[in-house]
Amino acid sequence: MRKLSMDELNRESVEEFKNKKKIPLVLVLDNVRSLNNVGSVFRTADAFMVGKIYLCGITGTPPHRDIEKTALGATESVEWEHVPDTLELVLRLKEQHYKIGSVEQAENSLKLNEFIPEPGQHYALVMGNEVFGVEQDVINHSDFVLEIPQFGTKHSLNISVATGVVVWDFLSKTIAQ
Repeated sequence: MRKLSMDELNRESVEEFKNKKKIPLVLVLDNVRSLNNVGSVFRTADAFMVGKIYLCGITGTPPHRDIEKTALGATESVEWEHVPDTLELVLRLKEQHYKIGSVEQAENSLKLNEFIPEPGQHYALVMGNEVFGVEQDVINHSDFVLEIPQFGTKHSLNISVATGVVVWDFLSKTIAQ
């Protein structure tokens, strides 16, 4: 096997990508501190065609060199918006008929492998702060809580890794429908 060159990957232009239909998913970053994590989420959103990223509270926004370092230009291709209050955004998205899922370890959480997206339904997945996770008020207003099963000694995954896991899972299940 031979590794492909960048030219052989045949990637779309930013403009072509922006006009392409996205998966029925938006990401909500709830007070994410690390700008590198924010950049990584942008890159994941680009790779898996997420509709939009909402950057809430203290979450950093482009342009910023630390975001760009990991986003590698995805801040130009992925639609985003800064919203001061995560809960207000969640309530607004619910009014727009999004199903809200917080990615968190919580009572009565739904294991990611058991989650089946409903065809035609739009979803917003809330990813939490690196230390405190998703705000409890946001969890209280979520339609469900998704938990990534873990089998090691650590209690959590980095937010950028967790985002990659849940977005890939969502995309793969959506494609299979």
